[in-house]
Amino acid sequence: MATRIVNEYEPDYVSPPGETLEEILNDRETSQIDLARRTGRTSKFINEIIKGKARITPDFALELERVMGIPDSFWNNRQRHYDAFKTRKKESEALMKSIEWAKKFPYSKMAGFKCVPDINDKLERLKNLLNFFGVASPDAWHTTWDNTIASCNYRKSAKFSTDEYALAAWLRRGELVAHAIECRKYNRTNFMKALRKIRGLTTLCPNEFQPKLIDICRLCGVVVAFIPEFPKTASGATRWITPSKALIQLSLKYKTNDHFWFTFFHEAAHILFHQKRPIFIEDGNASNAHEQEADDFATEWLIPSNEYYAFIDQCRSSRISKHSIKSFAEKIGIAPGIIVGRLQHNKKILHSHCNDLKISYNWIIN
Repeated sequence: MATRIVNEYEPDYVSPPGETLEEILNDRETSQIDLARRTGRTSKFINEIIKGKARITPDFALELERVMGIPDSFWNNRQRHYDAFKTRKKESEALMKSIEWAKKFPYSKMAGFKCVPDINDKLERLKNLLNFFGVASPDAWHTTWDNTIASCNYRKSAKFSTDEYALAAWLRRGELVAHAIECRKYNRTNFMKALRKIRGLTTLCPNEFQPKLIDICRLCGVVVAFIPEFPKTASGATRWITPSKALIQLSLKYKTNDHFWFTFFHEAAHILFHQKRPIFIEDGNASNAHEQEADDFATEWLIPSNEYYAFIDQCRSSRISKHSIKSFAEKIGIAPGIIVGRLQHNKKILHSHCNDLKISYNWIIN
């Protein structure tokens, strides 16, 4: 992927090199006819160079060096800069027709997260979006991202409304983060072992578990990227960046620890059990067999069924209390908020009960 040089000066106007040639001829009181005779060119050719209708070619630049004593590199650079200016101008004129396309993206939100420069000029915004996505034009974006979005396998609720442009921006941000992280080749056995260690991180606060989670997964061939959500995107996504490098992408859409850890282990299940081609997008309830399998895996991995139902039976004779939840959490080695989320989901307690045992997360953003 090409790297764009930022803050590079791009002038509003560049004169054709023929204007410089004409100025030098005038200063030296030399006619176009005389220059034509000395270079062995026609007067028409010299006139077309001066009027910008013909280019200064490398061989003519050498001839000008011999006749005028000005290095050929000077003339070649003038012509190259002028050609580049004309190309940029032509591109800008073509891109102006796609300004409405750029408005479909949550640009201000993207700028707030340093994905693109914070700028108001509409044409520059469009160019910045193309640079961010690594595509040459809006048409190239559609060729690339229409297929990418179409390959997404959604796990969503009835309230979930996806914006394909915002989703593409969010996925691209995760992709860029993943490419920047060095990672071993994916090893399924090692990743399964790592998940046992990761489960123990649920009791830690974000600034403690986040770097550990990233490093543990990286050594197994899985990148974990924390990417703030854009409007109408998702809480999590799983995809394969290369055949040997997987990505679990997590947003800040749901800030409580029960949502976060369920989403993480749900995404891990997609890596362990499902095909590499689809992108799995998460934001709600299971909608197909793969999503249900991932839900079941996350549920069982966090709170084993035998432990969970033994706890429920134990509490049948008395009300489920904060104290009992804390004791159970300590016994099985996970955060109490995760148990609260499970109990609320299974309607064992009201959604308004015990929420103070959940922890709201704020992330160190990639």
